[in-house]
Amino acid sequence: MATLIADTASIDPRAELGDDVEVGPYCVIGPDVEIGRGTRLIAHACIFGRVTLGEENVIHPFAVIGGEPQDVSYRGSDTRVEIGDGNVIREGVTIHRGSEKEQGVTRIGSHNLLMVNVHVAHDCRLGDRVVIANNTILGGHTHVESSVTISGGVGVHPFVTIGGFSYVGGLSRIYHDVPPYMIVDGNPSKVRCINVVGLRRHGLSAAAVTALHEAHRLIYRARMTPAHAAEILLSHGHLCAEVRSLLDFIEAQHQGKQGRARERRRAG
Repeated sequence: MATLIADTASIDPRAELGDDVEVGPYCVIGPDVEIGRGTRLIAHACIFGRVTLGEENVIHPFAVIGGEPQDVSYRGSDTRVEIGDGNVIREGVTIHRGSEKEQGVTRIGSHNLLMVNVHVAHDCRLGDRVVIANNTILGGHTHVESSVTISGGVGVHPFVTIGGFSYVGGLSRIYHDVPPYMIVDGNPSKVRCINVVGLRRHGLSAAAVTALHEAHRLIYRARMTPAHAAEILLSHGHLCAEVRSLLDFIEAQHQGKQGRARERRRAG
């Protein structure tokens, strides 16, 4: 059972709270909420709708999780939010539950840090170890793969995919998919170089970093197609798993609408 619940907290008796959950002053928890062991709601946090929170999360004041999607087509169906373990959700973060599109779920993995006033819109998917800085907005249906860093004040267009181990610079407008392993920034945003610091921090080998450097040079400077670049990279022994992943991502991106792989072009 929960070990610390403030007198001023409002918890629906149908909510399910695990062991060692702390609920601080003026928090509001709705009837369809499940909160895992050791999670802390510091104060003034609101969680309602169908929300599942895993273990050892920390929810800071004025965060709102499970609000209705800001989608004009939403008609009130029973959609949900699913959040993993060990996340830190800072002040003023909003995470909206899924719409009636896709699978009706907004899903966040584990060990992520969402800083002040981040907005995670309906049907977004975040992997693990994602860091999103203050005042960044993820449009509906955005997918963020694991080990991504997004700086502050970034606006992400709906249906964008942000590839793993990438870095997005502050105040960027992200209209196209962000390839994995790359640094992207600007308005309009552009691929600048590979995310060397992030790759080394996450333990990628020196050989993989070198191969990604060469892949970046061929695709974004020499402007080769992924197929042509793959031939050259193979001949030089640089077609490692990370490079293959990058090439596959770019190929899918090119097939999508406006550089977004999950928005397919209409048949002409």
